[in-house]
Amino acid sequence: MTDMLTYPDIVNFAVPFFIAAILAEIVWIATTRRGGRYEMQDAMTSLIMGAGSVASGIMLGFIAWGFFMFLWALTPLDLGTSVWVVALCFVLDDLRYYWVHRFGHRIRWVWASHVNHHSSQHYNLTTALRQTWTGTFTFMMIVRAPLILMGFHPAMVLFVGGINLIYQFWIHTEAIGRMPRWFEAVMNTPSHHRVHHGRNARYLDANYAGVFIIWDKLFGTFVPEQDDEKVDYGLVSNIGTFNPLRVAFHEWIAVFRDMSQPGLTLRQRLGYAINPPGWRHDDPGRGTESLKADYVRRHPEVAGTPGFENYRP
Repeated sequence: MTDMLTYPDIVNFAVPFFIAAILAEIVWIATTRRGGRYEMQDAMTSLIMGAGSVASGIMLGFIAWGFFMFLWALTPLDLGTSVWVVALCFVLDDLRYYWVHRFGHRIRWVWASHVNHHSSQHYNLTTALRQTWTGTFTFMMIVRAPLILMGFHPAMVLFVGGINLIYQFWIHTEAIGRMPRWFEAVMNTPSHHRVHHGRNARYLDANYAGVFIIWDKLFGTFVPEQDDEKVDYGLVSNIGTFNPLRVAFHEWIAVFRDMSQPGLTLRQRLGYAINPPGWRHDDPGRGTESLKADYVRRHPEVAGTPGFENYRP
């Protein structure tokens, strides 16, 4: 078996591109007066969150790597390192990303790590860098286990995951409208991902794709950006802070506070970790479905339109 396979740290190589693209976007917005907005404190928070994510990866990356190499030692399969194997690994890892991302919005324990990425009320390229410090503690590394057991080397799996992250950087912008129709049909784009970052009832819990938007279309979570409904960025209940520590840990603190309420059963305590964000033991109907249903009751004309296909007034 291929035990010592190595690939370049492609995300670090992309850092100069990230910086250049951010500067270009700032210049574009300043000169054209369109394509989004930058707020210095917000952008600095995103940059600090990105640096913290890199630091946490360096400090805790050995946990995931050790787990992956343990699995690699167990599997009798080795698909090799051909270009076609790498391409297949990339596609399957993107499917893996879709489900991890979907879990991140539907399981509060995972949302506690992912929420910081949605905490900005602006949408520009620095938002892409607003990444988690606590991803290791969600245990979502286990979703990569099938890839490794199928015979994809751990180094290859991490390499294609890096390409996935680099792709997602450029879609965090308002400076690009819609791409050609054929591209929008298959690939994740700024238009599709703007929807994902929206707090509008129509746009909640949609467009989880990393690279290929086809996963959302296949699994029923696709909502197109509407020309007559501008995306309102941020959280359903915005946290109103630029403090990176609060951004990184506020939802973890809330989870443990909810779980430690007196008088709860074990099932209710676990509910605060494994149910969707918004769930409460004394009012479980406060999640996305309830928000969408309430919106349709107040605006019956939107029933059956994108994002509200399954809702009636």
